[in-house]
Amino acid sequence: MAWATGIPMNRRTFLAASSAATAAAATLAPSSQVHAAEGAAGPRELYELRRYHLRRGPRQKVFEDYVKDAWLPAMGRLGIGPIGIFQVMLGPESPTLFKLIPYKSAEEFISTPGRLREDAEYKKAGAEAINAPATDPTYLRVESSLMGAISGIPKLEVPPQTKEGKGRIFELRIYESHNKRANLKKIEMFNEGELSIFRRAGLTPVFFGETLVGPRQPNLTYLLVFDDLTARDKAWRTFGGDPDWKKLSSTPGYTDPEIVTDISNLLLRPAAYSQI
Repeated sequence: MAWATGIPMNRRTFLAASSAATAAAATLAPSSQVHAAEGAAGPRELYELRRYHLRRGPRQKVFEDYVKDAWLPAMGRLGIGPIGIFQVMLGPESPTLFKLIPYKSAEEFISTPGRLREDAEYKKAGAEAINAPATDPTYLRVESSLMGAISGIPKLEVPPQTKEGKGRIFELRIYESHNKRANLKKIEMFNEGELSIFRRAGLTPVFFGETLVGPRQPNLTYLLVFDDLTARDKAWRTFGGDPDWKKLSSTPGYTDPEIVTDISNLLLRPAAYSQI
């Protein structure tokens, strides 16, 4: 999806992507009505998760320098952030770089590529990557998903480790369901109790998003943060033994065989310049 790169694209592609995003935002299920759902924390955010498949060698550094020195500062000038930049710690398809971008609204998501291309400082700082020829690209391809925050965690939560300048790792998890009804039931399960059990067990969330546009739908995607692998293993053991979790997960309508068909996860390491 060329519109997701922040690098120039043709007008027809952008309009098609914009229309798709607008339609998705306008037809959200009740669990993800970004504008209509208001609470103490305000409207729910949208999240774009981009996965860049990179090339080994010197062009990998060119792309990562572009992200750090051109793209990320430009997004900051647009008032968009905090943005997470991650590399695969354990998982397939390395080298891969992830971007997690929060948006306040569908309009902000749609307008950002055009506003970015008007930023002269961005174009100058990122010239080598932006103007890379087809014979020597800086990345192989990019995939993108658009998600709406669930009501139980309406805004991205910056980890305490990030605020304190400490080391951290992240776990990206995707729960696929066999149909939308089951997907919404899993979201309800988190909203009604599983999120609080997560927090109590040390499974600290960064975001939870209902996927609106992207592959492997319907799915719920979320990101957790840990101090290290030892803390991760301890938190999952604590969660698995929690009596409230055992009760909730055995409740008819909430059991895995009824609402989840596949679970996948990746362990990610934040880039030194990540804001999350």
